[in-house]
Amino acid sequence: MAAPTAEERKACWGARDHYWQCMDENKEDISKCQKFRHCFESRCPQQWIKYFDKRRDYLKFKEKLQAGEFQPSATTEKS
Repeated sequence: MAAPTAEERKACWGARDHYWQCMDENKEDISKCQKFRHCFESRCPQQWIKYFDKRRDYLKFKEKLQAGEFQPSATTEKS
């Protein structure tokens, strides 16, 4: 796989940002953000999509943890 050009990277990051913004504005309702997800997937390498999806999950978890909104599952509490 050839490295993406600067223009391709900017297009990918822009598509990611639009998708994430849509998800934030629609309370994580993916059905309302399908066109942004499709654009994101068409402009970014598959490995980047996996990374960005994991990164978003981590950042959302971190937000909840810092806000004191994270509740451990029942199995976690028993450990």
